[in-house]
Amino acid sequence: MSLDAGMIFASDSRTNAGVDQIARFSKMRVFHRERDRLIVTLSSGNLSITQNAVNLLELRARQGDKVPNLWNVESMFDVAGLLGDALREVKTRDGPYLAQNNIEASANFIVGGQVHGEPHRLFEVYSEGNFIEATADTCYFQIGESKYGKPVIDRVVSRRTSLVDATKCTMVSFDSTMRSNISVGLPIDLLVYEVDSLGIKLRRRVDESDPYFQMVHTQWGEGLRRVFAQLPDPDWS
Repeated sequence: MSLDAGMIFASDSRTNAGVDQIARFSKMRVFHRERDRLIVTLSSGNLSITQNAVNLLELRARQGDKVPNLWNVESMFDVAGLLGDALREVKTRDGPYLAQNNIEASANFIVGGQVHGEPHRLFEVYSEGNFIEATADTCYFQIGESKYGKPVIDRVVSRRTSLVDATKCTMVSFDSTMRSNISVGLPIDLLVYEVDSLGIKLRRRVDESDPYFQMVHTQWGEGLRRVFAQLPDPDWS
């Protein structure tokens, strides 16, 4: 989410290659240099493709100023371009071999943050390497399994939403998704960024033992049932 007050990034950590092959991998990667830039990537899709694309970004970032990289480009637009290029490169290399074994090579990213000297910005990078930017009208992106958690965000979040309320809404959205789809699961990696701070306001891994998430899970479910019970019966006779 890209808000007037800052940004919220969150990702689950469940990957699966079938109902009996479920594992945990973090889908969030953070690149941070104090007072200069904060860059966060979130990924979905083929785990090998997404890991290799981000690892390629990290490799080039260690080459200094020899090549454009995460640490020397001047804007988040450039960062989104670097990620799109890395995604294309990995898919060009590995995609044909995956296709030979009927393995889907699609992958998507959300990348956002702030580079010193420009506003905070948020992008969605598609599997083909092209990307779009969040706007005042569309201030959040979802990738992966999104349909179950989307309605609550649409009803609650706007650019003017506070970071606290946006974080709370994010937890409700994930809880709603996990309630309806087993391909999404805890722990949730959460990062909260305050505008122009160029630092991390909050970074937390929310797992099964987290008391706040358990409270959200319980009270949101009970609240929905209570509101439903209070709705008047239809009188269409």
